[in-house]
Amino acid sequence: MMGKRIVVALGGNAILDGDPSYAAQKTAVDQTAKALAQLVKQGHQLIVTHGNGPQVGNLLLQQLAADSKKNPALPIDTLGAMTQGSIGYWLQNSLQTALSDSNVQVATIVTQTIVDEADSAFKSPSKPVGPFYTAEEAQTLMAQNPKLTYKEDAGRGWRRVVPSPLPIAIAEIPIIKQLVAAGTIVIAGGGGGIPVARRQKKLVGLEGVIDKDFTAEKLAEQVEADELLILTAVDHVYTGFGTPEQRQLTQVTAANVTDLIKSHEFAAGSMLPKMIAAKNFVTSRPNGRTVITSLDNLKYYGTGDMGTIIER
Repeated sequence: MMGKRIVVALGGNAILDGDPSYAAQKTAVDQTAKALAQLVKQGHQLIVTHGNGPQVGNLLLQQLAADSKKNPALPIDTLGAMTQGSIGYWLQNSLQTALSDSNVQVATIVTQTIVDEADSAFKSPSKPVGPFYTAEEAQTLMAQNPKLTYKEDAGRGWRRVVPSPLPIAIAEIPIIKQLVAAGTIVIAGGGGGIPVARRQKKLVGLEGVIDKDFTAEKLAEQVEADELLILTAVDHVYTGFGTPEQRQLTQVTAANVTDLIKSHEFAAGSMLPKMIAAKNFVTSRPNGRTVITSLDNLKYYGTGDMGTIIER
């Protein structure tokens, strides 16, 4: 089997599975790295991206707890950069250990993702971040800082919401391509990347969170990957998920995905962005494919039952 160039999009459970402590997260990352190392040992070339939502939320809590005039809380784009660095370090270190008997190099790139400031998402913030508040607390916070928006979140309380714009391009793609060409495992685009906009000759950080699956798809396009591998909490994609009509999907086409999206088969905050990313990738790369499966299911990689496969 010839090796493939694969962009791997790690779900949050690959890093944080309940226990937010450093030790638990590092243990989860170690297990993830061991699974990914098996793909490398099969001859595949990996570019890895990952979520950072829980880590940004926890860091925001720490920032708010310590906030003062002497130690003011940092903006969301900077928190995204901080968690890209920390999670990238964990993954890089764990992959180096898992591949210590090889000459494969691993590098983390703190990644800026270019977005359009005219994106309608900036007029309608929708991505929840940080802690929950009562309605009264949220109203007080908005009165103190009218630039911030808080919304009720599924009956659980009020949370700050930030824009979630679509990615246009990845600023660091030239260096990422150079590293990939040299055979380096690259960790990039963590948490969707830091949203930035071009203003004349500058890239300016923006308050927002980009969906990591959309950035993973853009990364896969730009490095000319053979495959986009989206790792999530379930082994397969399902229609009628959680109902008596639940049906497992094994092989589907981009046209099938379009029809399923139109019939509202997938939850907006869960499988929908993954299926949109899957369809976009195989549409942009006619010979490429997307696989959506769980981390545990990677042991079946290369066999017939490896998850949901989307091809053109």
